[in-house]
Amino acid sequence: MLNQLRPALVTLAAMTALTGFAYPLAMTGIAQGLVPDAANGSLIERGGTPVGSRLIAQDFTGDTYLHPRPSAAAYSAMPSGASNLGPTSASLQQEIANRRIAWERENGVPAPTDAVTASGSGLDPDISLENAHGQAARIAVARGVPVSEVTRIISVHAESRWLGLYGQPRVNVLLTNLALDEALPLPPAGND
Repeated sequence: MLNQLRPALVTLAAMTALTGFAYPLAMTGIAQGLVPDAANGSLIERGGTPVGSRLIAQDFTGDTYLHPRPSAAAYSAMPSGASNLGPTSASLQQEIANRRIAWERENGVPAPTDAVTASGSGLDPDISLENAHGQAARIAVARGVPVSEVTRIISVHAESRWLGLYGQPRVNVLLTNLALDEALPLPPAGND
């Protein structure tokens, strides 16, 4: 019995050291060397204060901002994930219908698919160009500027397919909202 237990324990210790310590440390070191910004979460700071990560969706709700995709995880990285409701779920179909009505009422145009369906993680930081441009008129009215100004900023922040092949053209919501604030600042609250 002891001659079988010893190799098992040595193997357990070796694999724990290899996969639990050595591999994660090596990957962290490689990532820090090659892409330190992404390895550190791509945090964005304004005036020394972190405002968010360009890799994780944030909940923007005001009329002056682009809104992200819906999130089954309430935009929290800890319980991130999908709702686990299947496409035939009456509950999911009703939720999507309610989102569609709300989005179309808010923006005045037909809702694109990504405006009413959550991503698998619930943390997708990007929306489609169709979704972003569909929100432009609402943002322009709320900021008191021409729609062309908002669509120009959206277009400047549009990202194309990765390597020209993968994914869809998209807009990072946080980066675009920060650009909107910089280019089209809102008057301070309470100054009527």
